[in-house]
Amino acid sequence: MPAPLLLDLSHTSHTRARTGIQRVARSLLAALGDRARPITHDPHARTWRGLEPWEHANLAAAGGAAKRGASWPLHAKIRGRVRRLTGAAPLPDASGLVVPEVFSASVAAALPSLLATVQGPRVAIFHDAIALKFPELAPVKTVGRFPAYLIELLAFDGIAAISDDSNGSLADYWAWLGVKNPPPIRTIPLGMAPPAPASIGENAPVATPPVILSVGSIEGRKNHRALLEACESRWAAGDRFSLRLIGLAHVQTGAAALARLRELQAAGRPLRYDGPVGDADVARAYAECAFTVYPSLIEGFGLPVIESVAHGKPCVCSARGALGESAAGGGCVALDRVDAPTLAETIARLLRTPAELTTLAAAARARRIRTWGDYALDLTTWMAELPRR
Repeated sequence: MPAPLLLDLSHTSHTRARTGIQRVARSLLAALGDRARPITHDPHARTWRGLEPWEHANLAAAGGAAKRGASWPLHAKIRGRVRRLTGAAPLPDASGLVVPEVFSASVAAALPSLLATVQGPRVAIFHDAIALKFPELAPVKTVGRFPAYLIELLAFDGIAAISDDSNGSLADYWAWLGVKNPPPIRTIPLGMAPPAPASIGENAPVATPPVILSVGSIEGRKNHRALLEACESRWAAGDRFSLRLIGLAHVQTGAAALARLRELQAAGRPLRYDGPVGDADVARAYAECAFTVYPSLIEGFGLPVIESVAHGKPCVCSARGALGESAAGGGCVALDRVDAPTLAETIARLLRTPAELTTLAAAARARRIRTWGDYALDLTTWMAELPRR
């Protein structure tokens, strides 16, 4: 049996949150199967190691989590300190390394020792440059950390960008810095798990009055304030529909949207916020909705757009950047602007023209959606071609 591919899940294995990057990490692990061995940097043992049962349980958890930060139980901290004294078992020989997370400063400090032990290609997945391009929309800590992270990526043999937009952002930044001979960047679009046939489009019962669904973490760049104001203007005009939001709220950048959401609920508007929920609940929400709105201003990829289309449900989203790439295959209403007036006009049109919704839904069902198996195959095939730097 060939040597395994190491997969660094230092953050994902210590949280049950299922925001974008954690979903990518978990899905890639599942798609690679026996070919991958998940590992973590243990700050208490000060070494790299394979995962323990409690960490595997975090990866397998299907439900949503209220916090996105990493958590270490006391017994794991104690065991790590014992390992520091007695010595940890070395990692196995590896055919390569994939780092799908935006790693922290502490993990970055430990990366050189890991990179030195892996003889095969060493690749990092690059998600986006939002913290660099739109710092006002990102958490303060992320903004402060991000430039160092972009420099640390230069230590890898290759970078797998999740969209052409992310690819260009990273390449432009390195060029601006004057970096000579950077690692190659390859765009490999993400995949998704195919939904059950019973939850797709015309096979699924749709709620009445219609439900508009928005799936995605509640944070500044996701632009939920504009969606809420758009819906409020349509409710005030007499349109009958409800809005359902699903996603983990960011304490810092999502506070304003949450406050407005509570105001509208208190005023009696048909507005439901579920917070983070499990995959089965998300699938049911897609099945029951008439269409989705993903009002985000900027993304590295835009998984909720592809998810909506995969469920046969039209998605209203931005036409710019990576979101435009995800929308281009059909089944979407891609907007040059995702401000409140434009969203309100689009929502009103779709609610009043069922024929347009039917046409969009048919286009969505006709799309060929990439799976995580496709993603894993493209990634590993490219890795096999990479020379060591």
